[in-house]
Amino acid sequence: MTNDIEKKWQKKWEDAKLFQSDPDERKKLYLTVAFPYPSGAMHIGHGRTYTVPDVYARFKRMEGYNVLFPMAWHVTGAPVIGIASRIKRKDPWTMELYEKVHRVPKETLPKLEDPEFIVKYFSNEYHEVMNDMGYSIDWRREFRTIDPTYQKFVTWQITKLYDKGLITKGKHPVKYCPRDKNPVGDHDLLEGEGVSINELTLLKFEIDGKILVPATFRPETIYGATNLWINPDVEYIEVKNENETWIISRTAYDNLSNQINGLEILGQIDMTPYIGKYVTNPITNEKLPLLPASFVDAEYGSGTVFSVPAHAPADYIALKDLKENKALLKNYGLEETVAKIEPIPVIKLKKYGDIPAKDVIEKLGIKNQEDPKLQEATNELYKTEHNKGRIREDIPEFAGESVVTARNEIRDKMLENNQAGKMYDFSERPVICRCGERCVVKVMDNQWFLRYSDEEWTNTAREVLEGETIIPGEVKSNFEYYLGWLEDWACSRRLGLGTHLPWDKQWLIEPLSDSTIYMSYYTIAKYLKDMDPEILTPAFFDKVFLNIEPKNNEEIKLEPEKVKEIQDEFNYWYPLDWRLSAKDLVGNHLSFLMFHHGAIFPKEKWPQGTVVFGMGLLEGNKMSSSKGNIILLKDAIKDYSADVVRLFLMSSAEPWQDFDWREKEVLGTKRKLNWFKEFATKIEEIKNKPIDLNNINKVELTRTIDLWMINQLNLRIKNATEALEVFQTRKALQESFFLLKKDLDHYMYRTKHLINTKDPGMIYVLSTVLESWLRLLSPFTPHTCEEIWSKHGGKGFISEAEWPKYDESLINPKIERSELIIQNLVKDINEIKNMVGNNIEKVHLYLSPEWKWDLYKIADEVGKPDIGKIMGKAIAENIHDNKKEIATTAKKLGREVTKTKYIGKIDELKIITDASDYIEEECNSKIIIHTDNSYDPKNKAKNAIPYKPAIYME
Repeated sequence: MTNDIEKKWQKKWEDAKLFQSDPDERKKLYLTVAFPYPSGAMHIGHGRTYTVPDVYARFKRMEGYNVLFPMAWHVTGAPVIGIASRIKRKDPWTMELYEKVHRVPKETLPKLEDPEFIVKYFSNEYHEVMNDMGYSIDWRREFRTIDPTYQKFVTWQITKLYDKGLITKGKHPVKYCPRDKNPVGDHDLLEGEGVSINELTLLKFEIDGKILVPATFRPETIYGATNLWINPDVEYIEVKNENETWIISRTAYDNLSNQINGLEILGQIDMTPYIGKYVTNPITNEKLPLLPASFVDAEYGSGTVFSVPAHAPADYIALKDLKENKALLKNYGLEETVAKIEPIPVIKLKKYGDIPAKDVIEKLGIKNQEDPKLQEATNELYKTEHNKGRIREDIPEFAGESVVTARNEIRDKMLENNQAGKMYDFSERPVICRCGERCVVKVMDNQWFLRYSDEEWTNTAREVLEGETIIPGEVKSNFEYYLGWLEDWACSRRLGLGTHLPWDKQWLIEPLSDSTIYMSYYTIAKYLKDMDPEILTPAFFDKVFLNIEPKNNEEIKLEPEKVKEIQDEFNYWYPLDWRLSAKDLVGNHLSFLMFHHGAIFPKEKWPQGTVVFGMGLLEGNKMSSSKGNIILLKDAIKDYSADVVRLFLMSSAEPWQDFDWREKEVLGTKRKLNWFKEFATKIEEIKNKPIDLNNINKVELTRTIDLWMINQLNLRIKNATEALEVFQTRKALQESFFLLKKDLDHYMYRTKHLINTKDPGMIYVLSTVLESWLRLLSPFTPHTCEEIWSKHGGKGFISEAEWPKYDESLINPKIERSELIIQNLVKDINEIKNMVGNNIEKVHLYLSPEWKWDLYKIADEVGKPDIGKIMGKAIAENIHDNKKEIATTAKKLGREVTKTKYIGKIDELKIITDASDYIEEECNSKIIIHTDNSYDPKNKAKNAIPYKPAIYME
């Protein structure tokens, strides 16, 4: 039934063209989210990504903005080529993944051999599921990145950059798939998204006329080398590199041969006999032993490691473990050799001893090489030495230099003297292409690159960043880092779907490079989708986007009136107000967007804001389509309904935090939403007639509890509105749903004695709450709210209703405090009764005299428990004759003012009288209120302080 209701409203919205956005006189709000790469079915992680902008879009529409929220499909690149290839090969893992996880019907699977069918099939499915989620998208602007009209736009964009000298042919390291013979980007990968390429120095250690070449980030530590590590279980080979013979692991050859031309395998070499032999340090000429270590990764670097136990926690603990492994030492005859090895310090650090690795190992309590804290120790020490380290005085030539300066000088000197080489490797492994092949780092010398390392362009990108609002704010420093760190980016590919480089058609523009300013294309896409692509000349885009008139040899093939209409639409929507995307795209797509907008558009068209998302977990584990650890969004909608899915996804975490889909919690969310659906019926039962939300009979409220509920409603509206303005969807829902429901539960309990009385005040309060509550929740659960709204007299679509405005005059801290006083009284009375027994007939409440309120105000002004100062001011103002009483009360209030904020005098007599029926029912005793101590047999009245009446029972 719920799914039928959701379908009903989706159809009504579509028929009414509710979310088709065209320029008008209203203030505009334009937001986009990273368009999906539809190579598989949509899962709940995608659901969170696309629900956040939809909630915000719906919220801003209700605030009166003209909102544009478009969607398109990113289908360029090699991923679908790899998928199609694996389907064609009948790869068992791929066949099972697409049949069992992505639910492709068996009879449809063979059609996935065509990459264009893949993108069409899954983009259609995405479109359908996004509709099922109730997303308020303007579908007139939908496109795929292989549409001929979009390709004309990409050609224009890339030519602009080329003409500005921002694209060049060069020699750079790239992620590379040996099977596809093609550079790959993050979207092309099954594993290894976000992994960077690092430059390492290969240090040349000679042994028997051959050379071992361990790789390092820290060539400056060569002065502290004590030994080299090799792994006896690894296959090593000899390779010819010009006139040198290197010894590397067989696995490392796959990487190095893509970086060093002419690297020739000479044959396998058994390194076991070399264990215990000595290599020569290229800088110091000292002899260092070759020792066995199982931790050496054959795939990383060259498959050998040089050891600096003074500054590398892993080396320190490995050496310690080896010294304690008597059997291994005896097996290789290394007892005397290893016994002599001691760490050699190179870098000095304040607050560390001579051997910093030892200090950090002991601080973290690391016992052996298997300790998971070893990586933490490595990261901590490397960072500290990098930022604060200095070369020790006993290191010739570089003494006293900073680590960073010495590192570069030592590396350059060794490279110049042929004592070292360089290589590139991934920061993490494995990196696997979607075709299933393990990727390598390849140095390409005929590749086209975007010159992100260009200083002038980088400074422009920094200007773009400076003009943006970044949410959350702390991510701005990440952008600053990446904008300065970005190297030139390989922007072309040989293989895949996409647009050819206009000046070198053997190359295709890679996926991240063709999707940097497509937000501008959305604004005009509804005009272009059915046009002949040949009409879309560079002069057309120049005029529309940059207001550049055609030059003599150029032409615009559209009538001027149409061009002006298209240009006016672009100018209405641009600049982009908000860009939403995942945190793993900060270092590429989101930074590229800043570079490209800065290069192509004038400053007034630069993006205004970016929101960065966290990742998704499933029952505590990382979601992964390739590993089958996902729940499809269409299944979640079927099992729970779209509104439950939306409500859970928005309430479980803020957008920039990682969220965790847990079935038990989703079921709890469903129960709460079901309760909300019944709330209107509950009001009708109390009223004993239908609710008309368009005609609520206003009642003058006098009861404190009624005023309290209206206070809470306005407070929740205020807090939810402020949260939504900065994309705090979780906080907004906490305020507008969970806390408001808690407030309402309390109100219903407090007024339970009125439920059967058709009390006008209660009915007015509940009806007012419902009317505002529906509008508050409409962005989150639009189908549910539309249904209740229409059933109970709401005018038009609630999606177009005005966002509820809070009335600041109805938010009164004294009202909040009044109810808190009542609740504290009930609690205190019952606690005392539990201690003294339940045979209490009367409870006497003593209220504070006027002078104690004056004293509380003085204590608040003093601002801290300074009893002397409080008394001094009280006596000076002559608030009370009895100085002893002032002193006693001042001590109490001095402590109390730090816990309970003074908000002014409250009419305690009225609020307690109002609530006396409730207090008597809750405490099962007669309540008597005293404003003086005329009846005070146990002298309790003196204990009364503001906000806390004294209690006497009899």
